[in-house]
Amino acid sequence: MARKPAREQIVVALLDRSGCTYCSELGIDIQKNTPSPLFRWLCASILFSARISVNLALKAAKALSDQGWTTPRKMAEATWADRTRVLNHAGYARYDESTSRMLGDTAHLLLSKYGGDLRALRGLARNDPATERQLLKDFKGIGDVGADIFCREVQVAWPELYPFADTKALAAAVQLGLGNDARALAGLVDRRDFPRLLAALIRTSLGKDYEGVIEAALARPPAAA
Repeated sequence: MARKPAREQIVVALLDRSGCTYCSELGIDIQKNTPSPLFRWLCASILFSARISVNLALKAAKALSDQGWTTPRKMAEATWADRTRVLNHAGYARYDESTSRMLGDTAHLLLSKYGGDLRALRGLARNDPATERQLLKDFKGIGDVGADIFCREVQVAWPELYPFADTKALAAAVQLGLGNDARALAGLVDRRDFPRLLAALIRTSLGKDYEGVIEAALARPPAAA
């Protein structure tokens, strides 16, 4: 029978190979819990929600930030045509026009209802996770998938969401023998590393690289008893 790695070995391999959160890759300091990082992550969650590659979504999110559209006010002041052009040039061509409209609508709603600050949404929800998710879905382009993406990494700043793991991350965890329970999965790492673990599971799932993780885990000595 082929040797199987321990769960601890698998977790270390995941974090070492793919444990960079998407916020970190985009230079978004989500843990600060301030208006601009929260807005940038909301926009990125909209981009990631489309049926488009993660790499193109990342490129598009970076392009928006490079334009200086890092606050709802700046995003709202940009024209639909300008947003569309930037998304198109970033390779987000199939959804550039509709996503440009969604980003504009999202910025306007955030300004009009929450004063441009997603922390006000959290306050309105009274830190209740289910209500937060429901209010997030008022933004154009944020459905269940987008809310999952947003919550997956914002939980470092909004602790009431912890431990949250979406179905895609949990499906990858099952493939690697880590179970399908968010609380049990969170117990395998320090709290601050949980979003990193989820990101690693998502990246592994997208790359269908389960065997690579297993091989890397087997190359590591098991933790001492």
